[in-house]
Amino acid sequence: MADKPSRRDQILNAAAELFARHGFHGVGIDDIGAAVGISGPALYRHFRSKDAMLGEMLTSISERLLDGGQSRVEAASSAEEALRELIGWHVDFALDDPALITVQMRNLANLTDPDRRRVRALQRRYVEVWVETIRRTVPDFDEPTARAAAHAVFGLINSTPHSAHLDRDQMAALLSRMALASLTPAVVTS
Repeated sequence: MADKPSRRDQILNAAAELFARHGFHGVGIDDIGAAVGISGPALYRHFRSKDAMLGEMLTSISERLLDGGQSRVEAASSAEEALRELIGWHVDFALDDPALITVQMRNLANLTDPDRRRVRALQRRYVEVWVETIRRTVPDFDEPTARAAAHAVFGLINSTPHSAHLDRDQMAALLSRMALASLTPAVVTS
């Protein structure tokens, strides 16, 4: 049986759903409190502000993506396996946490300057994991091409919150195939 999420995690999850649906500025503290069954002002026992909530949410997303990506690449026995693992990791994240993907795409500008700098630094490191892996897999790609390819794959995968045409497993398989095919036909056919 899975551990029950902490109250803090419950608040972050509810806030992510609300921010994804209504936008950061379209959600008040009372809305978030109501979603977890407490008063809006009671949220201040857990977070100093709505800005702090967003900062923690986007920082933790970025840390989770970076840590997960790095660990999968380190555990892989080949560049091709590392690329497949990275794609699978990002696809799973996007499909399992569509609200977080939406919040991350729409609300970076709403972060405080220190939080925005931290999130951007983490995101750059995550992109570098992809760039290095793509370059090891496709030696013909120079760094700018690998970077552009990584961002294109993120765009493909991160579009999933806007698509409900297939069930989760079908969507995961489709996205993984498309991402691999977009990076290198040699990886797909091996």
